[in-house]
Formats: sequence, structure tokens, C-alpha cells
Amino acid sequence: MSRRGKIGTGILAALLLGYLFCLPRDLFQGTGYSTVVTDRDGALLGARTATDGQWRFPPRDSVPEKYAAALIQFEDKYFRLHPGVNPVSVVRALRDNLRAGHVTSGGSTLTMQVIRLSRGRERNLWQKIIEAVLATRLELRCSKDEILALYAGHAPFGGNVVGLEAASWRYFGRSPEDLSWGEAATLAILPNAPASMHPGRNRDALLAKRNRLLERLREHGDMDAETCALACAEPLPDAPSPLPAYAAALTDYYGRTAPGQRIRTDIDLSLQKQVEAVCGRWSDELDRSGVADLAAVVMDVHTGSILAYVGNASPWRKRPGMQVDIARAPRSTGSILKPLLYCAMLDEGDILPHTLLPDVPANFSGFSPQNFDRQFSGAVPASEALTRSLNVPSVHMLQRYGVTKFYDLLKSMGMTTLTRDAADYGLSLILGGAEGTLKDITAIYAHLAHAYQEADSTLFPIHGRTAKWYTLDALKELSRPDDIDLRMVRSVRKVAWKTGTSYGFRDAWAVGVDPDYAVGVWAGNAQGQGVPGLTGARTSGPVLFELFNLLPPARAENAYASRGWFLEPVPGEYVRAETCRLSGHLKGMYCEQTDTLMLPRRALHSDPCPYHREIDGTTWFLLPPSMEWYYRQHHPEYRPYRRSGHSDSVMEFIYPESGSVLRIPRQLDGTRKGAIFQLAHRNPDARVWWHLDESYLGQTRYIHQMSVMPPPGKHTLTVVDEDANTLSVSFTIEY
Repeated sequence: MSRRGKIGTGILAALLLGYLFCLPRDLFQGTGYSTVVTDRDGALLGARTATDGQWRFPPRDSVPEKYAAALIQFEDKYFRLHPGVNPVSVVRALRDNLRAGHVTSGGSTLTMQVIRLSRGRERNLWQKIIEAVLATRLELRCSKDEILALYAGHAPFGGNVVGLEAASWRYFGRSPEDLSWGEAATLAILPNAPASMHPGRNRDALLAKRNRLLERLREHGDMDAETCALACAEPLPDAPSPLPAYAAALTDYYGRTAPGQRIRTDIDLSLQKQVEAVCGRWSDELDRSGVADLAAVVMDVHTGSILAYVGNASPWRKRPGMQVDIARAPRSTGSILKPLLYCAMLDEGDILPHTLLPDVPANFSGFSPQNFDRQFSGAVPASEALTRSLNVPSVHMLQRYGVTKFYDLLKSMGMTTLTRDAADYGLSLILGGAEGTLKDITAIYAHLAHAYQEADSTLFPIHGRTAKWYTLDALKELSRPDDIDLRMVRSVRKVAWKTGTSYGFRDAWAVGVDPDYAVGVWAGNAQGQGVPGLTGARTSGPVLFELFNLLPPARAENAYASRGWFLEPVPGEYVRAETCRLSGHLKGMYCEQTDTLMLPRRALHSDPCPYHREIDGTTWFLLPPSMEWYYRQHHPEYRPYRRSGHSDSVMEFIYPESGSVLRIPRQLDGTRKGAIFQLAHRNPDARVWWHLDESYLGQTRYIHQMSVMPPPGKHTLTVVDEDANTLSVSFTIEY
């Protein structure tokens, strides 16, 4: 080959390489897109503008047939035939422009317009030539349908509306697939001159232009005469309308965490609309009593997916905090964690379902929990303590189980808000000392119900089905806000549910599950103001059950549900053992009244009944004096043992506990009042003499309480009864 031939070949090769690599891999690299959130079927829930303020949805892979037909007929009717450039159109454009003396037609194909949209350069002859070259290259890379999709995704439609999908929602309030012929034709012509002709400007010219396009579509055979006439009769849209705003808090969340992406959620749009309506109605009602905000989450127990999400109800009611996504906001948990502790302790055999727990005044190194009603029962079965949501027995349970151990359990269950050390929470962890989110807590309850149905589940840290069965069944017995007795009305949906109320009446929780669904509801004020009377049972509970009424009944294919409730564990998943009917412990040698229960296997290692004993040939059920003093007020059948001189303790301090540190605060007037010390005595008629260190304080009878004002430092309190029984307790006073 001659030197000239080699040079020519080299030039051709360079041109070929340049042609092959002239087109960027991503034509629209750097373009910002809207965040688009859809339900599980692809229906639009909501969207947020791109970072440049444009409504520009992420491109899709295809274009609806009606719009494609209208666009091709209007912009480039030989689109399916040419290689990116239409020579006939170019020659015609040159002829028309020469005749007019100025540019009247560009002769651009749809492929060339895609290139122009991607480059954003000044429109002149040189740029036209470049666009033509790049258009032919694009035709080699993409199919005709892909090129149409690129155009539809980036064409301007007037104002800050870019792309077919955004325009379809903004102008017609529906997806492009649902456009009529008249609507599709309107959107096909808008990008031709979006600044001078759109639904808000030159409407008559726009209407005439649209109808001419519809006639061309009829002539082309895309529609019949009747369809064309109906399409021509369709009115033009008015000004752009707002996009759908369902699950708005969820759309905001993805706008922050996944900007510019199209997110398909598990939301069921039909259910979402119903849940939003219920929550909005309740929120507006509660607002009259000072409760401004309400959130709700509905989850599928089997998949853990969120079916409905209301981050904060009634967005139309303007108020401080309305933008807070309560479902993801950490809030004081109140009593909502108690079932998880009960379940864990059952599973490990630390308690049995009805083990008696102390419910007496107690001081845990300065922490003195109180029940909601400020009353004490002396001793209550663990299951009753759960259904009544008693605080004092729950703190005793947590002390026995271990704060750190429970803290680790909650984190393994998926509680993401435990950001401090376990010791920082202390025993208050079970009473709302920690914060949780409605989303996390509802998911934990859903996992509890799902793990019960999956016997081999390793994802939930409590594996035994028997413990989970007792927990769910106990929660089913909570009094419902609708006053329905499940034992009398068996057709009513059964729900295992728990409420929680935080200190200061700031947070009202209600979370419930059945074999298929978990529902969580929170009510309160996003800014944290307390409202007297705000409780989970009265405020969130009614909302919870109305939301459950929206859900379909238990699925027939659910192998672990019968008549809408969980099946009992099967043999092999539990052991049967006799328990004391009065104490709830394993049967002891002196227990006469017993029940045979299914129990977790580790329950066999728990202690036998410590309260039944034989004295002088008679069996007695004897509680410690402090428990007895309160217990017999609620149990007239209880028989106290009163024989004097017996070795068993006849007295017990209710307050203070031995070794406790007591802090006596100042009153509003600056003075300090003494601490009230309290004693329980088995004999209600006993007379007791009180001594502080070496000083005599006085005597009591019937009600054994003494107001004492010790100086700072360590002290010993001693009491003596008529039978010379003596009891002492040491404590420290701090001011």
C-alpha cells in the first residue's frame, strides 16, 4: 500500500474510532431527578422535586402506546424508518428556511432531539451537524423504543415540569399508561414550544393544535372517527395540580435517604388511603383535647413489610411539629416493652406463667417505682402483672433478669434507639427510661408473632414457642376499649395488644398483633408537651382496633392460626408439669391445689413453691410480711399465721430497704419533711416500738408508719414488738 493509501486508511480508522466513541455512555449524566415513591403495584404515593427544583421523574424503559403514536405522528412520522437523520426532512427544512429568509423548520428527528436535550448547546447549523452525527450513533446503540423513552423522560413540558411522567401527573393527575387519546395528544405537542404554549397560555392555539393532531391520528388509522370526536371534545387541563401525597412522611424519608431514585415500597395504596382517613379523623378529634399528633404503622407479620404508614396524621391541620415523622422519631416507650421481658423470662425458666411477683413499695438504690394507680397488691401472678401493666413487679422482674441482658436482647430484636450504655438506663429501662420508634416497636411485635408461627426461626432471639404462646395469649386478655368480652363474643377479631404511657402523659402507645398483621399507634404532641389523661388505652387503643377492623381476617392458608388465633404449641415443644395454683411456682411438697401446665423445658429448673409450709401438722400459705400486708387487703380468703414466738419472720420493712441511700428534697417553702418509714407485721393488732440508732421514736399499732427526719449519714432503724421480736435496717441519708 502506498504512503498516501496508508494515511487515508489511518484517517478512516481514526474517524471510525472517533465515531464509535463519540457518544457518552450516559447521555444525561449529572441530571438530577425527582424522588418517586410508589406502592407495591407501582401506583404513585408521592414525589419530591429534583435538586434543581424540577419535576423530572427518573426515566422509564418504555412509553405508552397512545403517547408514542401521538408523538411520532406529530414530531417524526418516519421515526421507525430512518437511521437517526431523515434526509427528506433536512432538504424540506432547508427549502422552507430559504424561502422564508429565516429559520422556520429544523428538520430534527426525535433521535436528534434526544441528542440536543442531552447536550444543551446553542442551536445553530454547526450544532445541527454534530447532532446528526451523534443521532446516527445513538441509533446503533439503542432500539427505537429506548430512544422514545429517553425523549419522553427529558422533554420539557412547561414551567418546572420535565418528562412525560411528571407532566402526566402534574397536568392530568394520572400515570402515562392511563392517559386518554386527547391527553396523550396534548402532551405530545407541549414540548414543541413549552414556553409559549401550554395549558396556562395560548389555550385556544393549543386546543386547535391538539385537535389537528388527533385528526392526523385518525387518518393514520390509530383510532376510529367516534374515538377521535370524543378525544377532540376533551377539555384542556387547567393549571398544574398537586401530585398524590399518600404516606407523605415516607416520601420525605426517601427524599432524604435516596434522592433522585424511584422507590417501590410494600405499601398497599387502597389500605393506605383507609388508614389515613381513620387516623385523620381520630387526630382531628383528639386535637380538641390538646393531643395534636398521631402516627400509625400496619405491617404484614409473615414478611415484615409495611403495608400502611402514617408518619403524622392530618397534614392539612397546620400546627407546630406537623412535619415530624413520629413513626421514626424516638419516643419514651412507657410500658410497651414489658411483654418482651415476660416472654424472655418465661423462655429461660426464670418465671412461670403465673409466678407470684412482689408488688410492694420498693427502693432500688434511690429508684422507687410506682404503679399507675399508686396502689399495691402485695403479690400478683406474672401474667396478671403483664395484663395490668404493673410497674413494681416489672422492675422486680428486670432486676432478676438483668438490665444488661435485657438491653442486649432489645438490640438483637431490632431496637435501634438504644444509644447509651445499659447502666445509664438502669431499671427504668422497663418503664420508659429508653426511647423507641413506633416503626421499630411494631416490627418487634410483628417478629414475635411471626417467630411463634415459625418454630425453627433463628431470626428472633427468643426461640421457644411456649413462652411466646403464653405472652400472646395473656395480651389477648387485656380489656378492650370497645368493652367487648371475647369470651362472650367469639366472632370478634382476637388481638394480642399492649399499651404504654410515658411519664408526664407525653406518649400514648398501643401495639397489637394477630396471626397475620401487626398494628402500632402513637398519640401525643410531637413537640413533647404532656396532656393530662393521655394514656395508651384511652387514646391510641380505640384507633388500634378501628385499624384492625380494616384488615382482612386471618388467611385460610395460615397453618398456625385457627378461628383467627394462634394454635397452641404441639407436643414436643413443651413439657407438662404441676404448678402451685396459689404461687404459680412448680409444685412443692406441701402444695395441695395444683394445675398441670405446658411449660418451656427450662422451667423445670426453676424453684418449687417457697410459700407453702407445714407448721404443727397444718399446711399454711405464708407470704413475707410486706407482701402479706397488702395481699390480704385484696384476698380476704388469705389466712395469716399469728402464733407468737415462731422462728418465721413476723415483721418486714416495706420502706426503707436495707443498704438504701435516701435523699430528702426540699419542699417549695425551702424546708424538708421527714421520710415516711413503713413496716408490715403479720399480726394486725401488734404494738411496735421504733428506735433510730440509740434514740426512741415512738410506738405504732394497726398501721405501722413513722415519720423520721434523720441527719445526713449512716443510720440504723430498729423495731421491737410485744413478743420481743426485733428487726433492724441500715440506710444512708443524703440532703
